[in-house]
Amino acid sequence: MSVDASALRAADLPVLGLDGARTYRLGIMGGTFDPIHYGHLVAAEQAFDDLGLDLVVFMPAGRPAFKQGRDVTSGEERFAMTLLATADNPHFVASRFEVDRAGVTYTADTLRLLRALYPDNVEFYFITGADAITEIVTWRDAADIARLAHLVAATRPGYDLDRAWDTIAASGLDFDVTYLSVPALAISSSYLRERLGAGQGLRYLTPDPVTGYLHKHGLYGAPRNRYGQTEEVVA
Repeated sequence: MSVDASALRAADLPVLGLDGARTYRLGIMGGTFDPIHYGHLVAAEQAFDDLGLDLVVFMPAGRPAFKQGRDVTSGEERFAMTLLATADNPHFVASRFEVDRAGVTYTADTLRLLRALYPDNVEFYFITGADAITEIVTWRDAADIARLAHLVAATRPGYDLDRAWDTIAASGLDFDVTYLSVPALAISSSYLRERLGAGQGLRYLTPDPVTGYLHKHGLYGAPRNRYGQTEEVVA
């Protein structure tokens, strides 16, 4: 398969696998990232190490399919926070690929488009939470998701995987799933939003540049000051 590197750059995707020298493993960390936090970052880093990934690309969803009719921070702001959170990691890349696409964001659509852009020697590893694994069999074109990507399910320590295993088995779909236990997944975006709404701080929950950004822009009810600096509350 002949692929032009300029097509990947135009789609805001990392250039990978064009030399055809070997098989490459591309991690795809999808999600709303509203906001991104250390749980996302630790899960991606562990997947990178444990599965021998070459890169992990973070893709904030443009219009998440399961959050229609709910308040979601703009794609531009969620992308900006994702970019800030991943900037200091050489094997993390933030991409606008889903944010820039029109319409509702569906994982199967994303994977089909990626498959059309990347050569066959690039394998996809879609990283998500174990809770999502129990729902993924109901997602649109789930059979295509199973065909196009290996699934990486990040779990909290002590998480009961029986339901996930049973759901995948009952689906009859040929999902290839790797489960990773990630302590930081006790953190959630909703927890961060609740803390900000209660006037509490986010220290040690998300990278400082993300905290600074959301305070500067007054996201999630975070207080601003005159210069856009973080008004961190120790709680």
